Amino acid sequence: MKITSVEANNRRRSFQVKTGRGEWSFPYAKTKPTPSSEDPVVNVYVDPELAHEGFTYVLQSGAEGSLHIDHVLEYNKDPGYMRDLLLYELTADALERIEDSPLSKREIIRRLGTSPAQFYRLTDPTNYRKSVDQMLRLLQVLDCEVEVVVRPKGG
Repeated sequence: MKITSVEANNRRRSFQVKTGRGEWSFPYAKTKPTPSSEDPVVNVYVDPELAHEGFTYVLQSGAEGSLHIDHVLEYNKDPGYMRDLLLYELTADALERIEDSPLSKREIIRRLGTSPAQFYRLTDPTNYRKSVDQMLRLLQVLDCEVEVVVRPKGG
């Protein structure tokens, strides 16, 4: 996701990050180096070297730091980002189980009732167009039990 603009908000002590999907805040306290009243942000810009997916800020002391949009989305618990993170983790677990499984890939594909191309799309960690349902079906074929745990924040 590309960042369209970023601003330093010294009153709120945070960066305001805008993308095509929304606007998020990221506190100075979560950055390294950390801006302060003695060493404030003097420049902040969307960084082309980070493919416009991150920003760089410069402090008065000359120290600079960079942040990727993923840090901002994770901090703000963006639902789309959290879904992608869940898909990545399920895919990584599935890949480990496939390696350890006595079943051949051909047998897994047969049990899924899908094509080899679809199987390889399911096992691609960079493919976020798959559904959680499909990943659960794959893990079921691999004889895995998946539990969803809901707990209060900060616990």
